Amino acid sequence: MLDIRNVAEAFPPGEIIKEELEARGWTQDDLADITGIPASVISNVINAKRQISPDIAAGLSAAFGTTAQLWMNLETSYQLFNETREDEAILRRARLYELAPVKEMIQRGWIEATKDVKLLEERLMAFMEMPSLDEPSTIQYAAKKSTANANPSQVAWVCRARRIARGISAIKFNARVFQEALERIRGLRGDSEAVRNLSRILAGGGVRLVLVEGLSKGKIDGATIWLDSYSPVVAISLRYDRLDHFWFVLMHELAHVKNQDAKVNRPILDVDLVGDFAIPFEEKTEMEKSADHFAEAFLVEPRELEDFIHRFHPLYSKQKIKNFAARISVHPGIVLGQLQHRKEVDWSHSREMLAKVRDVLMSSVLTDGWGHTLPANI
Repeated sequence: MLDIRNVAEAFPPGEIIKEELEARGWTQDDLADITGIPASVISNVINAKRQISPDIAAGLSAAFGTTAQLWMNLETSYQLFNETREDEAILRRARLYELAPVKEMIQRGWIEATKDVKLLEERLMAFMEMPSLDEPSTIQYAAKKSTANANPSQVAWVCRARRIARGISAIKFNARVFQEALERIRGLRGDSEAVRNLSRILAGGGVRLVLVEGLSKGKIDGATIWLDSYSPVVAISLRYDRLDHFWFVLMHELAHVKNQDAKVNRPILDVDLVGDFAIPFEEKTEMEKSADHFAEAFLVEPRELEDFIHRFHPLYSKQKIKNFAARISVHPGIVLGQLQHRKEVDWSHSREMLAKVRDVLMSSVLTDGWGHTLPANI
């Protein structure tokens, strides 16, 4: 007589059929001959490729001396168990999609695709460097006085920048070599092609520079990250492919490095530093105001700019801007960007001066995005 067990909830009815066949010394073909059920159907039921239908249940009940209801109950219990497990997997997968833009991260090659939700959890936790899903990474915006946590796409972007930065060789950071690097960088302001030297100079000053294309829901300009006490990282998204915007974001982040504002495991995330929706200066924290002042002063000496504005306001011709830029050895696009930021000229003024910079940078800076895909396990 068939022993009805609770294990039916975890195992398909086919397992129980196999045991009954073994107990009687029957083969699957014997059962097919006895019941008139095709051997292929018997095989599919035993291998859980086919569910038990009422007519199959009737045949099994007659052969094994049970009720048809028992086999239907076993099948129903097994299917409900499977559905419960699938519901649990769906809940776990939904949790992952709340924590990170999983689909886009897979598309970008940041994590490997898998249908196994447990393996997906492990890969995401490894990528985000989270001890558990109950302790997600949190990163705060640096700019506004009313700080808020970054969204999942921004957190993922910072994690990717941190991971790939570990692949860059740089000396140990110290204030002296960093200051020397800044002085060398100062000489690059006049030539848009010279930015290709930035990564090498910064590495010699103890700073790793990476470019990471932003995610679709991760509006971000840059971040300052410390891998350890001697290894700062500047990550830039190049949300706007403009020389002036790049230089301002770079120098703003280097100000954070200089002031050691960020800490290990406490990166600084900068959003809306540049562009039409830049955060008003008066709404920023003192730390961010200081970084802005440093960036502006590094790019164009304030007294020089004030003197230029005083002499030519409001008639800033293209030639006057170029002449001024040449005199102070700064690219005219950088000067134009500062004039635009101060609202001295319209955003449409002399846009041909705003040289693009991304392609030049990508030739020498470790880049993730814009068609450049780095290994997921980097």
